[in-house]
Amino acid sequence: MTDLIARVKRRLADEPANPDPARIAALIREEAVVISDIGVLDVMRKLRDDTTGAGPLEALLADDTVTDICVNGPDAVYVDSGSGLERSTLRFESEAAVRRLASRLAASCGRRLDDAHPFCDGHVTRDDGTLLRFHAVLAPTAQAGTCISLRVLHTASATLDDLAARGALDAERAEVLRGVVAKRKAFVVVGGTGSGKTTLLSALLTEVDRAERIVAIEDTLELTPDHPHVVNLTTRGTNSEGAGEISIADLVRQSLRMRPDRIVVGEIRGAEVVDLLAALNTGHDGGAGTLHANSIAEVPARFEALAALGGMDRAGLHAQLAAAIDVVIVVKRFADGTRRLHQIGVLEGQPVRARVVWDAETGPADGYEELLR
Repeated sequence: MTDLIARVKRRLADEPANPDPARIAALIREEAVVISDIGVLDVMRKLRDDTTGAGPLEALLADDTVTDICVNGPDAVYVDSGSGLERSTLRFESEAAVRRLASRLAASCGRRLDDAHPFCDGHVTRDDGTLLRFHAVLAPTAQAGTCISLRVLHTASATLDDLAARGALDAERAEVLRGVVAKRKAFVVVGGTGSGKTTLLSALLTEVDRAERIVAIEDTLELTPDHPHVVNLTTRGTNSEGAGEISIADLVRQSLRMRPDRIVVGEIRGAEVVDLLAALNTGHDGGAGTLHANSIAEVPARFEALAALGGMDRAGLHAQLAAAIDVVIVVKRFADGTRRLHQIGVLEGQPVRARVVWDAETGPADGYEELLR
């Protein structure tokens, strides 16, 4: 079968672009000489898997509820449809098939993946416009076999009313968050992986005054709020020669020259925090971003770690942070797969500490009324 597919691929290379299925079937019959109709269909399926999209994983991606796919070698494929990772019945025919798919996906997003560089990450755009965050590690670095991780990135365009209708927050908290945006308070949305940080951030950006200009900076385009004046800037990785990288920090610096009313960083996760805090402390009110943290108490320490990457010491970070960020909004993903607003807090003191002013379980605390004014 492998030899047959290789011969058909060589024949297809000499064909005009996009040969029709009938022509492909004819080439298969010519190369195989004796083959059943079922055999022809099987070869065509394997050709499709080897040349288009996410190959065999397309069957899983066809489910709109799928958010993550993890391939741990040819015999272990896991999928998350909102209730955690579950083992799929899908199997690859061999380790070589997994490696071919990983190499093709890496090439499609301009990344190198081979024995000299056995891991890579990137973003893949599918034909339907869906974005996939892609990561792969080749064997034997990955002991189980070539590993592929895919995350489905849906552009975030929900409004606060949409989220309230889904039960992500109640009407009163929606009004509080609208007030945070209207008063141009700088805020960060905090949560774990897949907790809905970007979705809530995008919903809050829809509340920004229509006369304001939003510059949104991300690794991959996800923030698409219903707002008439959003400028999306995205990063770029290095090319095959190791040059040409455009980082989040580069884009934050460029955004300062773009007459922004609001500077938004899709995910604060590196040295760019130094430039962002500097911007928020020099007249750019109302900025926002997301931060990966498991609880509100971790926020100051998380900022410390990121600032260290940019060469800022602890004392400098706390001095900047106290004046830059006003509100912390915590979202949480629960065991049943739902994502809900969990806490609202503020940053205060020196050194800065995070204090909860509203909790979904205990209700309002000291300082909550100030957010309503």
